[in-house]
Amino acid sequence: MTSWTASEIIECIADGSVSACEVVEAHIRRIEEVNPRLNAMVVPLFDRARRDAAAVDEARARGEKAGPLAGLPFTVKESFDVEGTPTTMGLASLAGHGAAADAQCVARLRQAGAVLLGKTNVSQLLMGNESDNPLYGRSRNPWNPDRAPGGSSGGEAALIAAGGSPMGLGSDIGGSVRLPAHACGIHAIKPTSGRLSMAGHRPLYPGQEAIRAQPGLMARSVDDLARALQCLSPTEHKPGALRIGVYTHNGIIAVAPALRRAVREAAAVLASSGAHVEEWTPPDMTEAWVVYLGILMADGSAAARRIARGSRLTPTVRKLFLCGRVPRGVLAGVAAPLLHALGQHHVAEATRGMGYVSADEYWQLLERRAAFCEHFADEIDRHQFDAIICPPDAVPALRHDTRWYLAFSYAAIWNLLGMPAGVVAATRVRPDEESDRAPGMDVAEREAQRCERQSAGLPIGVQVVARHWREDVVLRVMRILEDHFRKSPEYPRFAD
Repeated sequence: MTSWTASEIIECIADGSVSACEVVEAHIRRIEEVNPRLNAMVVPLFDRARRDAAAVDEARARGEKAGPLAGLPFTVKESFDVEGTPTTMGLASLAGHGAAADAQCVARLRQAGAVLLGKTNVSQLLMGNESDNPLYGRSRNPWNPDRAPGGSSGGEAALIAAGGSPMGLGSDIGGSVRLPAHACGIHAIKPTSGRLSMAGHRPLYPGQEAIRAQPGLMARSVDDLARALQCLSPTEHKPGALRIGVYTHNGIIAVAPALRRAVREAAAVLASSGAHVEEWTPPDMTEAWVVYLGILMADGSAAARRIARGSRLTPTVRKLFLCGRVPRGVLAGVAAPLLHALGQHHVAEATRGMGYVSADEYWQLLERRAAFCEHFADEIDRHQFDAIICPPDAVPALRHDTRWYLAFSYAAIWNLLGMPAGVVAATRVRPDEESDRAPGMDVAEREAQRCERQSAGLPIGVQVVARHWREDVVLRVMRILEDHFRKSPEYPRFAD
């Protein structure tokens, strides 16, 4: 049962093949089997899950109408409120506070009949692409324990990939459901900014609305994502021929060979399905990257420092806090040119977007964001694209403690733009294509190459993006790609 998709579980419970209690018990046993090596589940709610599953079975025995997700086990990222449990983001200072009620999206899934198994591990303060924090410890990738499962919803992705949960709820402000999906070989979708409510999710940037986080769904089947999204916010399917843009380099950092291969294969599949597919160079992603970082770092991480007061911090968070204490003008005007002179070009560009800013400089950032979004929309209109396919990341799953990780620019751009984006599991790295990155002094390139070495067998995903409010297009393209890739022996079926 733990290898079934969410849709298969729902259908088998509905026709009486299995009971909700049997399904929940099977997943609890699986979690108890895999979690000691993954450290993905950090707040188990097994007794509550057993009671909820029994209630589903009892209601069915009475002939009552069941919800669309009746009996389906699911898990949620630790940063969502669940009544009676702490919502800490990996901060020990928050461990003693129990939530008064479920977060809105958690409540809606439970109202649809889904059964909550527990909460999963996160990056501390939801910062970084490794789910590691002093409170709960480090999560490990089920495909290789020396690799991270991604962040900040990495515990969620690891548990789903290993069969501990058929479906999960994460959140995404810079790729936090899509990057773990890519790293762990599952599927994920981040809806259009504002489609789903973040009520009951611990805020990292209180009051910051220019770049909005979104709840995101994660599963081993695209149909499962669609089914759960319909419960949270119904979408209308609109058929028709598709025009799709494709790119494999965002102008910031090059991608590993396996990612290029996966995107190229996806483009060929879509073309053979009747879509018009066109090579495309997206406009000035470097500007978008600097603006993205600039907006999120505009207060110098002051809000995050207040939230974290009294807690031991990870090295990643400490470094971000240190950068945040320096005025952006100093970093952009002094540090960035020096880093360029030393050959650290990727870090230099990122530095231009870090540090705290004045109110006037913040307004300028918002103006730059608006100008970029308008220019990007004009480009999409000019090419009449319905969707875009591209890499979700520059490398496969990161090694633990990777430094200067900048490759998430492939995912973060869609948060800046507010467009819906998903990742579909596609393939795995072949032994002969681990890396073709030229050696050099740039620390970001060296770290990328370090991640690419010995990456054979790791999962690879393809990112699918559509226009605002067109989650139906994202899911439609993802289904086409899933149907194709699933037939290959290289498809990342199940991490055992």
